[in-house]
Amino acid sequence: MIKIVLLRHGQSAWNEENRFTGWTDVDLSRRGRQEALEAGRLLKAHEYSFDCAYTSLLKRSIRTLWFVLDELDLMWIPVEKSWRLNERQYGALQGLNKATTAKRYSDEQVHLWRRSYDVPPPVLTKDDNRHPIHDPRYTGLPEGDLPCTLAPSGAKLASTAPGKPLSRCTSNRVFYSSLGLTR
Repeated sequence: MIKIVLLRHGQSAWNEENRFTGWTDVDLSRRGRQEALEAGRLLKAHEYSFDCAYTSLLKRSIRTLWFVLDELDLMWIPVEKSWRLNERQYGALQGLNKATTAKRYSDEQVHLWRRSYDVPPPVLTKDDNRHPIHDPRYTGLPEGDLPCTLAPSGAKLASTAPGKPLSRCTSNRVFYSSLGLTR
């Protein structure tokens, strides 16, 4: 039987500041580091072990994974990183304060942008430095694969990097430190 553990990253600096984060590469806050350590302790207390791990390309998820794997004494297991596990792309909302944005657009509109799968946030233009085409992590990926916001149709759950089946794990124990939606 395959066992999969899904773990969201700890609190980021922008979560703490109530800002839209999306694909902006924001690190963990002090609280986020403590949350990651506690997650590792809980997994250890319940005797979890893993053969491999998957994470996004965002440092808050990578660092969360490091803290957890260190607590489990599993820093040596293979880790697969994929942009397909990145957080939801918040487009032009990235970096904006959520409360200020709600005052400008309404609480209802912000709720739709944050929780809806069919109402995308405002799109990033290619000349915006926050657009993924300006980030070296995504060099070489077809531009059409990089969302400037979450696609209102055709969204799918990204579970593994293409060509990287779960069968790579010897005993089918898999750890995901982040899970995201991509188009």
